[in-house]
Amino acid sequence: MTLTINGKTREVDDGLNILTLLESLGFGNKPVVIELNAEALSPSEFERRLNDGDKLELITIAAGG
Repeated sequence: MTLTINGKTREVDDGLNILTLLESLGFGNKPVVIELNAEALSPSEFERRLNDGDKLELITIAAGG
């Protein structure tokens, strides 16, 4: 299936959920904010399955100064 992640088209396996996608992209346990099809998700929603054509924005949270 085709997803758009941070403005870039990417082919991924069918039936993927958000947590699995994060792991495959190297985010693992890093804190992230996710917007799926213009809807902000809470971490409890990261089990949601993705569908062909979904658009995601992934933002990592980093401390610093």
